[in-house]
Amino acid sequence: MRKLGDYLDELRGLDQHNIGSWPTWAYGFAIGLVSATILAIGTWYFVLPKQDELARAERKETELKQTFEVKQRLVANLGAYREQLAAMQEQFGALLQQLPSKTEVPRLLNDISQTRLASGLEEELFKPRPEDQRDFYAVLPNDLIVTGDYHEFGRFVSGVAALSRIVTIEDVKIEPVNDNNGGAGKLRMSVTANTFRYLEGGDSVTKPASRKGAR
Repeated sequence: MRKLGDYLDELRGLDQHNIGSWPTWAYGFAIGLVSATILAIGTWYFVLPKQDELARAERKETELKQTFEVKQRLVANLGAYREQLAAMQEQFGALLQQLPSKTEVPRLLNDISQTRLASGLEEELFKPRPEDQRDFYAVLPNDLIVTGDYHEFGRFVSGVAALSRIVTIEDVKIEPVNDNNGGAGKLRMSVTANTFRYLEGGDSVTKPASRKGAR
């Protein structure tokens, strides 16, 4: 068996200009070395950068899959969403019809007064306040003070709730009437009756006059 020194001596004596004269082992070693060098350079400059791109592509693929799954569920429920939207639009239209126009507000206020009369209440104050405009509707608060008993108050509130237009009652305050004119047992109720109307083009905030002592 040849010694390592023999191989080294033979390696130092190789003719670089006549590769064909090299021994088989030297020729194979040179080819392996060059191949390994080319492979290392190719890996460093071409493969490693592509690995980063591959990782980014894999992350993008995961995101796209998740987006696709979400959109697929939305598409699967599109029919139900459309039905819900149509139902909401129908309900909104029905509610909108319960909001009077600007010209219908006086009639609504008269309906509230007629409901008060039908309930047997006496009016001490009916004072519309400036309206508060919102996105597509306006709130018209009205200060109302009436006198009567609990049963009459109940009939009045029930009657207002039964009106075809939306009217809300808030800030309710009930107290006994203290006077010397036979008012024993009578009660005074102060409320804010809010009416609503939908806004039309050219609307502006108005300040209606107050009405006191109407009977």
